[in-house]
Amino acid sequence: MRVLFIADVINVADAGEVKEVADGFARNYLLPKQLATIASPEQLKRVARITRDGNDRRAKEMGDWQSLADILEGTTLELIGKIGPTGQFYGAISVTGIIQALADSTGHTVERRMVELSEPIRQPGEYPIKLRLHQNVAASITVMALGEGQTPEMLAALAEEENSINLIDEVIPQTVQESETSATNENDVDRD
Repeated sequence: MRVLFIADVINVADAGEVKEVADGFARNYLLPKQLATIASPEQLKRVARITRDGNDRRAKEMGDWQSLADILEGTTLELIGKIGPTGQFYGAISVTGIIQALADSTGHTVERRMVELSEPIRQPGEYPIKLRLHQNVAASITVMALGEGQTPEMLAALAEEENSINLIDEVIPQTVQESETSATNENDVDRD
């Protein structure tokens, strides 16, 4: 179905564009929400005005979103959860928890779809989260996932300790392998 977009639809089209879309998408989503209209000759006469209005609205929204991104950029949220015996949270810290903590700490709310979190946070740690506020506007925040009774300093110490253990786990096998290789080379030299 050929439609004229009356409003911006993210990742589909901007206001004033005429596009061919699936019939079901047009009938079930675009037309009922008045985001588009069927591209008839009468409607196509409105293209210039709709495009101009869409560009004006987009510029205003972009400014609003950019000012919100400037406010939210670099925000650090501390979320606390119960930790089980395995070191993981009993539940998980989800997008809903992040949105609520963001609203509580900054006074600004964002929509669920704006938070880019691939999977819920299940372990204590520091997690960088990207907020996609608009098609061209993003902000980065940090979520400090803490267990009950933990402080950010304790979490940093645990992370440093874990990095040391990982470094040791990488160095020891490498050292053992190097010593085995040199021992093999020495045995080859003794046979000659």
